[in-house]
Amino acid sequence: MTRTPNATYSRPFNFRFWLGLPLLSMALLLIIDPSRLDFAISSWFYSTPDGFSGKHSWLLENLLHDRAKQAVIALGLLAIGGFVLSLLPTRLAVWRRQLGYLVLALGVSTAIVSPLKTLTGVHCPWSLVEFGGSEIHTALLSPRAATLKPGRCWPGGHASAGFSLFALFFVLRDRHPRAARYGLGLALGLGLVFSLSRVMQGAHFLSHNLWTLLLDWMICLLCYRLLLYRVADESAAAEWIVKNTKQPGHTRI
Repeated sequence: MTRTPNATYSRPFNFRFWLGLPLLSMALLLIIDPSRLDFAISSWFYSTPDGFSGKHSWLLENLLHDRAKQAVIALGLLAIGGFVLSLLPTRLAVWRRQLGYLVLALGVSTAIVSPLKTLTGVHCPWSLVEFGGSEIHTALLSPRAATLKPGRCWPGGHASAGFSLFALFFVLRDRHPRAARYGLGLALGLGLVFSLSRVMQGAHFLSHNLWTLLLDWMICLLCYRLLLYRVADESAAAEWIVKNTKQPGHTRI
């Protein structure tokens, strides 16, 4: 049985554009301080007597935060289990590289959040004086105001539970492009829902979660380039096309 080039090689991908766009977006976020927009959006969900509207919501806290995070952890554990089984003579052996990619991309996308939170010390909206707290807001690259309790709110941690699923898009795009598009939609949809829920609770500014989106995309893309992307050999591809177009009844598309 002759294997098609698509079973061996990766579909074309514009790495320059899809690496350059998030890098440009990051540069703009550093040059143009988004604080005014962040405060304006967060103020929609804040009232003086009650605080943030979603802070004590069962739906936002228990379902969209705790249970959703547990679901993504379960997915990561399944990927690890599948990768371990792929090292044995099982049917999963042909998916070894893809499962290894999932373990790496999901792991790095989520694990990078905690060290960055500690390194930056950015406070959550609910901790700031403008929203009933006691801390002073400072921009991302500005020196932090003196405090006994540094913040841990940049980038958005819960949003990474959704945006880390960009890995599903990359792991599927070469063999199952339609399913890959569904995976991309799932990652964007869950990431945006998780982001909005935490903004409503006062746990993050919108820009915190935008940074998470950009970082997770970059991580999943770079891991894809490192582990899965395979450039087609032009002569092999041409040979396959010639053989298959000469078969009786074959129609070129």
